[in-house]
Amino acid sequence: MTPTGWIMRDGFRLALHDAGGAGRPVLFQHGLCGDARQVAEAFPDDARLRRVVLECRGHGASDFDPAPSLAKFTDDLAAVVEAIGGPVPVGGISMGAALALRLAVARPELVSHLALVRPAWGAGDAPPANLELNAEVGMLLYRFSVAEARTAFLESETAARLRVEAPDNLASLTGFFAREPVSRTAVLLSVLSREGLGVSAADLAGLRLPVLVCGTAEDAIHPVGLAQALAAGMGWARYIDLPPKGRDKAAHLSALHAAISGFLTE
Repeated sequence: MTPTGWIMRDGFRLALHDAGGAGRPVLFQHGLCGDARQVAEAFPDDARLRRVVLECRGHGASDFDPAPSLAKFTDDLAAVVEAIGGPVPVGGISMGAALALRLAVARPELVSHLALVRPAWGAGDAPPANLELNAEVGMLLYRFSVAEARTAFLESETAARLRVEAPDNLASLTGFFAREPVSRTAVLLSVLSREGLGVSAADLAGLRLPVLVCGTAEDAIHPVGLAQALAAGMGWARYIDLPPKGRDKAAHLSALHAAISGFLTE
């Protein structure tokens, strides 16, 4: 997708995608190693809502930062909301959900609604154990050529387990071996997957805004129990189960579109 604009942050040029229209602006973020195309697929086609995405450093058309962090990404999002004129609804998928949650805690005056889709980070500073799957791929890319790394992964016990338990995760992880440039993919997966959210349980309980949390079964990277725990830890949260993406992607997306649209237009 071609960016509609750019912002400069710390010397890095970041790609902004604004769908335009008269609808309410919603800043909605992609997952780790994703881009604006992922959001375009996941976000509802609703004239009442205007999709805005900032491709994080090292993602999509944005410049690569060799020292990426969730903190830097969150500060970048704050700059976008300030430019739009907040508060606005903020949300995202996986890493995008983590960034949205961090922003709501750090800058509550910028966020009116919070939509967390298939979150991968829970409260606390510890690296999420579920994201070791991403880190495993990142380390293989560091150690071997792309072909060797891909073969090693597909022949691993991890891949064998995911074929049975979480085929969508297996497809996503396998796709990382084709993500260019590979050296940057290795950095993003290895560094960000081993960073904690930096938001406490008390921070979650203290949020005072409407929250939507969407989880799904058959997802080892985004455990449904993690999504349910996040929702339970926030007083004003609504939890919705989505059909497993790996089993029926069309049904998953249809349910997600309905959940987001309903939440933000009620």
